[in-house]
Amino acid sequence: MSFQCGIVGLPNVGKSTLFNALTESGIPAENYPFCTIEPHIGIVELPDIRLKDLAKIYSPEKVTPATVEFIDIAGLVKGASKGEGLGNQFLGQIRQTSAILHVVRCFDDKNITHVDGSIDPVRDIETIETELLLADILTIEKRKHKVEKLARSGDKIAKSSLYILDLLLEHCSDGNAARLLEVDDEYNEFKRSLHLLTEKPVLYIANTSEVEAIEDNAGDHVRSLERYASKKNNVVISLCSSIEQEIALLEEEEKPIFLQEYGLSEPGLNKVIRSSFELLGLHNFFTCGKKEVKSWTISKGSTAPQAAGNIHSDFERGFIKADTFHYSELIENGSEKALKELGLIRQEGKDYIVKDGDCIFFKFNV
Repeated sequence: MSFQCGIVGLPNVGKSTLFNALTESGIPAENYPFCTIEPHIGIVELPDIRLKDLAKIYSPEKVTPATVEFIDIAGLVKGASKGEGLGNQFLGQIRQTSAILHVVRCFDDKNITHVDGSIDPVRDIETIETELLLADILTIEKRKHKVEKLARSGDKIAKSSLYILDLLLEHCSDGNAARLLEVDDEYNEFKRSLHLLTEKPVLYIANTSEVEAIEDNAGDHVRSLERYASKKNNVVISLCSSIEQEIALLEEEEKPIFLQEYGLSEPGLNKVIRSSFELLGLHNFFTCGKKEVKSWTISKGSTAPQAAGNIHSDFERGFIKADTFHYSELIENGSEKALKELGLIRQEGKDYIVKDGDCIFFKFNV
């Protein structure tokens, strides 16, 4: 299952530096607005210690982790919804993503300019979110104009669509994100089909100073961002993107030493990647064998046949059953053989809901 997280924010807040750290791609992060014109895309592995543990047991020829795709989108500014600062292009790039990682500058540095001349995380967030809302309102109004004629002719589908469009227009015009408007199940598909920018889940990333990151002591800027996020029922992750980029450029054997010197338990990027999965309601199951141990990403609540379909459509179409055990059971008992002897390998049917950390062997017939 492939999904994309778009990294957004005002110019000069650390988006490209964060992207560099995530992907170790070396994309330049310059100290002036609009240095990122075309979006840069990087595929990043999901940090998961379970894969290493499984590899020790199976000694496979290949280990394949789950991945996340990150897109570095150029800085948005006031008026983006009207085309300011190449706004239409950048908003279109956001529309293609599954989730938004909103980078917010939470440090003072006279050597790095700010487009508004001062540091104010809440103001910066509201600038971006206002532009996304204005773009959504324009999308809703355009769709409404197309649907109204059909609705007047008595078309039932058009009438129900117009009902949702009117609800959305009032909701978004009051300053509320589209994702906060709950509608009956029968209308969800149409609501999703609009591809509204504020329908996407959001994770705030507070880009802090090195001192705050090392001392793990949130300053006033971070605290104000956390209060704002709490009101919006959103989550904030704090990190210093310059430190994260420095860690990313180290050799693997050097990273633990660096982290220990800075008093960090792990790179902050690991939290970003894992939180991106949580943001989208995703988790992982494993297929294990001598040839390959692989992590597969599925939506929480997926059935066994749906999980099988991530491997190959034939697996879902011809699904018979799934031999299943949990990662924790395997680690506790040491081998599949031990699990068989203890009767811990279950045969699950079409209604089984796959759990995070399940190890599955699918049986199918087509």
